[in-house]
Amino acid sequence: MDKANEYLAHAQIRPVGEAAVMVSFGDIVDPDLFYCAQALSEALEKEPFPGLREFESSYTGVTIFYDPLVLAQHSSLPEDGTLSKGYREAKARLEALLQKAKINKEGGRPTVRIPVCYGGEFGPDLDYVAEYHHMTPEDVIRIHSGATYLVYMIGFAPGYPYMGGLPEEISTPRRKTPRLKIPKGTVALAGSQAGVYPLETPGGWQLLGRTPLELFHPEDEAHPTVLQAGDKVQFYAITLEEYKKITAEQQKEGAGK
Repeated sequence: MDKANEYLAHAQIRPVGEAAVMVSFGDIVDPDLFYCAQALSEALEKEPFPGLREFESSYTGVTIFYDPLVLAQHSSLPEDGTLSKGYREAKARLEALLQKAKINKEGGRPTVRIPVCYGGEFGPDLDYVAEYHHMTPEDVIRIHSGATYLVYMIGFAPGYPYMGGLPEEISTPRRKTPRLKIPKGTVALAGSQAGVYPLETPGGWQLLGRTPLELFHPEDEAHPTVLQAGDKVQFYAITLEEYKKITAEQQKEGAGK
């Protein structure tokens, strides 16, 4: 049994209030835990049980929200003086789904390649990250752009991807004092995570560069975010001239819509 299936087999289910449960596969940032959460989410989509309202996956598990009265009505479990019938039925349904859940590490979408203009005004923390690790800025760029990242979740701001896979060689703590404004498109890291700011927001991550790509399209109601949980991402370096060219092309395309 590989590690992901072992995590799946030892899932922990616990109540979160009267109308939700958390299915947890572990407590570390690990791609195999994410694949477990994805597997359960896919099983819930294919076989939703009565009373299921919604579910949200995270780095290490899935939180399921349900209507306990509806579940109790569909339950043949005996009464229990300690735990509600709704929760016990939800737990039983989830245990059955976990038995059927299938781990899929391949994903159905191609790797997303994101151009980055590193350093300068776009990446004011590039030199700091290099100094922190006793290497050159060029080394940081080479290492950062040489990895493949996994999008664990979208959150914090619309379209903001939390990504794992940052090489340990450039893992760097967050800034002690967050910035009040970080321009959209800024490529950053913090701890063992990587991210891209799709909108101008405050933030405390270390800023390495900026991408000219638009990662959030609010006008597209069906697919507003370019990246989705489960996507794989690679960054590649571009020059300032290339950044300006791609920006101009996107503005031209936007004006034509």
